Amino acid sequence: MASPRADAPLLTSRSGRVKTARRLARRVNRAEHRLFLAEGPQAVREALAVPGCVREVFAVPGRYDDLDATAAGVPWHWVDEPALASLAETVHPQGVVAVCGFVDVPLDQLLTPRPRLLALCADVRDPGNAGTVIRCADAAGAGGVLLTGSSVDPYNGKAVRASVGSLFHLPLAIEADTAAVVRQLQAHGVTVLAADGAGELDLDAATDDGRLAAPTAWLFGNEAWGLPEELAGLADHRVRIPIHGRAESLNLATAAAVCLYASARAQRQ
Repeated sequence: MASPRADAPLLTSRSGRVKTARRLARRVNRAEHRLFLAEGPQAVREALAVPGCVREVFAVPGRYDDLDATAAGVPWHWVDEPALASLAETVHPQGVVAVCGFVDVPLDQLLTPRPRLLALCADVRDPGNAGTVIRCADAAGAGGVLLTGSSVDPYNGKAVRASVGSLFHLPLAIEADTAAVVRQLQAHGVTVLAADGAGELDLDAATDDGRLAAPTAWLFGNEAWGLPEELAGLADHRVRIPIHGRAESLNLATAAAVCLYASARAQRQ
């Protein structure tokens, strides 16, 4: 489809295409159509780099014309500011929103070939945390992220924005049974380390003794109550991050960054 002419009438918030896309703000509609919205130039740019991911783009004329969606055969719609605002969730919309297909893959695909480093989020409810863990895993060079149990929808607008495009960079798997995932990882030769403030193994010690150099999946629990005993008990080790100051603990995203980078450093030595 060719890009619309610069003088073509702009789509408004009442236009059918805009209304259809706006329904993807609801999880039930995202799940039904396996489509979601990616807002802002960074997310749209990264999504366009994934063949077949972007289904259509809505943009305000004169902004982000460098996003050459038409070259990839992606329909591009010019919209007015109110229409763009109706698709965006931010207070100050950035002028472009893309409709994208789901990017998650089956667990078997994520494990083939065996990854060196994974992040496993069990019952993580906050979309900002989920998106930030995906971003941290991407930055650390992880081979994928798993969201299990009652974890938040990774296609939630806040989660997508928090990933800052990393959602489109590395494999993502979504599974209901965390315990089954842990066992499957172990069966594939992946060591599962539970991030646990009361863990028997200190992160510094685990780094020094070389065990972080092995293929590893870090298991992170819920923001409020952490990992249930039955899940933490399935891990090969429970690892605590040493607190050298007076802070009570680290939040989920910070703890994930510390653990993932410790493994990344060990695996690259």
